[in-house]
Amino acid sequence: MMRHAFAAAALLAAAPLAAQSTTQDDISARYDRALAAGYKALFLCSAIANAERNGTMRSPESVAAWELTGIQRPLDAVVHDLPYTIDRDSDGEIRQVVVEWAGDMPPRIAVHDSRRGCSQLPIGGAPHPIRTKRPRINVEHGDPVVPVGALSASVEQAFGETHGNGTRTTAVLVQRGGTVLGERYAPGFGPAVPQRTWSVAKSIAATLVGAAVLEGHAEVGRSAGLGSAPNDRRRTITIDHLLRMASGRYSDTAGNRTDPLYYGGSSVAETALHWPLIHAPGSVFRYANNDTLAAVEAVEPSFETQSPAEFFARLGMHDTVAETDWRGDYILSSQVWSTARDLARLGQLYLDDGVLASGERVLPEGWVEYVASPAGPQPDGPFGYGAGFWLLNDTPGVPADAFAAMGNRGQHIVIVPSLDLVIVRRGEDPAGQRFDIAGFARDVIASLEE
Repeated sequence: MMRHAFAAAALLAAAPLAAQSTTQDDISARYDRALAAGYKALFLCSAIANAERNGTMRSPESVAAWELTGIQRPLDAVVHDLPYTIDRDSDGEIRQVVVEWAGDMPPRIAVHDSRRGCSQLPIGGAPHPIRTKRPRINVEHGDPVVPVGALSASVEQAFGETHGNGTRTTAVLVQRGGTVLGERYAPGFGPAVPQRTWSVAKSIAATLVGAAVLEGHAEVGRSAGLGSAPNDRRRTITIDHLLRMASGRYSDTAGNRTDPLYYGGSSVAETALHWPLIHAPGSVFRYANNDTLAAVEAVEPSFETQSPAEFFARLGMHDTVAETDWRGDYILSSQVWSTARDLARLGQLYLDDGVLASGERVLPEGWVEYVASPAGPQPDGPFGYGAGFWLLNDTPGVPADAFAAMGNRGQHIVIVPSLDLVIVRRGEDPAGQRFDIAGFARDVIASLEE
């Protein structure tokens, strides 16, 4: 009898387990819904709240038409149908965006703090009870500067398909000698409307590393502090290796596809720092979000004396926000929101050799040459790579000293020191469609010579 009782109990225990089992396809589909919900919560929160922070507006419908359209598969097939709620506080400021994705799980939540933008919570995470508010800063934006002459035609072409079928330009700005020669925006966008920079943030990260070097808080030739013990060879990875995408660490896909961090509610520490070494540091180029994130982690103690927001303020980049994960670590491989004018200010800093108009130096002497030099292993393809910046050093019709910040969905800052020129192009290009930034830069340069 006792044996039969044990057998019956075993059968009863096994039945629920069998019912709860699932396939890898089911798991992947469920994970995709969770990612799509996180993507939607974060972009609704960041696009709307950061625009309102700048004194302008974005609607959920606008975000759906631009930031949530043409995104990566399979999230594109899921994201639009997920229900959402935008919660505001008593001052009318966005508090959080909630997106439902599964009946048996808590919703995905992006929380807003006007000093730090929006952050995704881990699934099931609760908002922190304390939020801070940024004092209102009145920034005079003025009307867009209308391009004239041959430049007008070049800018016009950027809003068509001359430089890429299916591309969608939202902003173009051309600046020479510190003066905006012309700018144009898509309907619903304008000088105060920020967009996510995507990997242009990597160039911003390199700039913040430079600021830390100037202040004596970092040295690019020293260990970045990776690895768990002194005998871990990852200790030999330097900040320079990380900025040049040459850490030698394993990457599961190009760029590391940091979906768990970008859309899943994971943290920088959980996502970016643990990858094993498979090449000697400095020997192989492998573009990796995790390398930039590790470089930022190495200099993050310097943010206690000068935060990214404080550095942006010194440059006059008042419409720029560097967002963090839910633990407060900056996602400076991608999650920065900025305007075309602020990105032009960043480009101008490099034209001015890291010196502000006041004469104050904010980047080390030689930093421009450092980030624009192909000193590390180089990628295949049309562009070289420096330290956090791409190099247009072999691009017909473009001066060999040109370098650029480039990001997903068509974010670009082209910096041409020999012409004292900055070209900014923003977009929301569909996945798989590329804007020909080299061709556009070539056309702009030619138009300025007419």
